[in-house]
Amino acid sequence: MLTAVTGINWGDEGKGRVIDLLAENADVVVRYQGGNNAGHTVVAKQQKFVLNLLPSGILHENVICVLGDGMVVDLEHLTNEIAQIREKGVVVTPNNLKLSKRAIISMPWHKIQDELEETRLAKTGAAFGSTKRGIAYAYSDKYRKKTLRLGDLLHLKEESVQNRLKMMLEAKNLELAGCYYQEPMSYPALLSWCEAQAAELWPYIVDTGAYLEEALKEGKRVVLEAQLGAMRDIDYGIFPYTSSSSTISAYGPIGAGIPGKQLDHVVGVLKAYSTCVGAGPFTAEKAMPESWMELLRKFGGEYGAATGRPRRVGPFDAVASRYGLKCQNADKIALTKLDVLSMMKEIPVIVGYKKGNQEVTDFDPIEDLEEYVPIVRMLPGWQTDISGCVTYDELPDAAKTYVETLEDLLQHEIQFISVGAERSQYLTKGEWLWDI
Repeated sequence: MLTAVTGINWGDEGKGRVIDLLAENADVVVRYQGGNNAGHTVVAKQQKFVLNLLPSGILHENVICVLGDGMVVDLEHLTNEIAQIREKGVVVTPNNLKLSKRAIISMPWHKIQDELEETRLAKTGAAFGSTKRGIAYAYSDKYRKKTLRLGDLLHLKEESVQNRLKMMLEAKNLELAGCYYQEPMSYPALLSWCEAQAAELWPYIVDTGAYLEEALKEGKRVVLEAQLGAMRDIDYGIFPYTSSSSTISAYGPIGAGIPGKQLDHVVGVLKAYSTCVGAGPFTAEKAMPESWMELLRKFGGEYGAATGRPRRVGPFDAVASRYGLKCQNADKIALTKLDVLSMMKEIPVIVGYKKGNQEVTDFDPIEDLEEYVPIVRMLPGWQTDISGCVTYDELPDAAKTYVETLEDLLQHEIQFISVGAERSQYLTKGEWLWDI
């Protein structure tokens, strides 16, 4: 069984929470794209875990976790992340964590380039809202064939790998010195850095594609974990305010290392309201005053898991969500953080956009989205604590009306609803993936 968990909107929808629950019945959890720009927050074992590179399944002792072919891996960040969760009692060994030999290494200069360029762009107001973790530059060098794959760390003594290192370093020093006036890096220092990473991580580096093929052949349950959401996809998102990889479910088998396999299920994750990762058009934040948005941030804890930055927020956007749902081709929908809306007397929902006198109900990322104004419908709030509800019928009538209104706008049933931050605080509606 092969299941992908994907974001419908701009990221930070709560994918980590959903994967953590699915992992209870899974055998393998795979990250298939992105890097440590992800920030998946999971509350487990009376502790809060923020995972950047490690799949959310790492918190389950019987689950094998994989960083797949389509990822870029910051090796120092990975080592630190492993150390941090070990301090909280989580076991991480080559037995439960496997790194694809085809995954791209985020080299030391990628973060430097990212920071320098974002700082330059910020002076003119043209910054992309980068996490400054070098992700775009690592992917760029992947397609320029000017970086290493994890498997190369196992062959550092070979002349071919050393020659590639020298070629990459020469090109990168030209860029950094010529464009940003940086001091050149030395080859001995670069080789020493690679050797240190290899010494730390070599037991984890394997042919994960072959491992996953065998796991599926044996009937194992494999969950693919996406980073960000459809609005940040490099092809279908709001360009150029996108990630540098494909966040779409169809890319999942490719990025995991099993390109010939088909998905059995796609879970699309939505928040009960809108949040936006990064810069670029975000129509939802025009819907309500700043005081409303700050209240939502406060009750929802809407600060970036990877960056700590206050998130851009707004009401649920049905127009953008229908588009994201189409991109992800989700057959199951998980709605997170419904409980955050419990303090509101009235709850806004965006049902359309206006551009001049024209009403727009179909989302098109190619259009000038900055010109759009949201059309808002107000729904009654329930103003009562729902965190103790364990069945859909236990929800207040107004909460059920809210969920059913979203279903009507999305033209899709919602099967999973979170009603609190704890792992156990959720309920299901319809057919959920109990046996994935």
